Amino acid sequence: MSGTLILGEFQRIMDDRYRLSIPSEMAELLTSGGDECVLAKERAGALSLWNAAEWQNKFDSGVHLVQEKMLAGRLDGRVEDVQVLGRLLSTRQTSVKLAGRSRLILPEGFREFLGVEPGGEVLVVGAALCVELWRPDRWFAYVEEQMPGFRRLFDNLSS
Repeated sequence: MSGTLILGEFQRIMDDRYRLSIPSEMAELLTSGGDECVLAKERAGALSLWNAAEWQNKFDSGVHLVQEKMLAGRLDGRVEDVQVLGRLLSTRQTSVKLAGRSRLILPEGFREFLGVEPGGEVLVVGAALCVELWRPDRWFAYVEEQMPGFRRLFDNLSS
């Protein structure tokens, strides 16, 4: 995990080909070490964009741990949970490249999950470790819910 926090909030408009411009300062952090990123579904109305190498390390170690638990028989009684995890892993992420001028083309399936039509507004938000793409109504609801705990969270993480 890089020591640089990705921060900032930017308003963008989705063009008619489902392209979205990522601010250059964010794009540089996402593409260090290569031009590929990973786009992931987070919650309805929100996607996250990760540096591919960092995402892959995290993903591989998590999947490896689940596989070890399966081999050791520690998940035998949790077949349904393992199947749900497999389904979500199958649809949750995809590799993407940022095109010229740091433009991201949203793939099908991710467009619908974000819920923004061409010409619609998208908020590009730095989430410290990744960049998030939010439908504005979902973002404002999230901030409204989380902001009362900001001081406690900041104090806890920074002390």
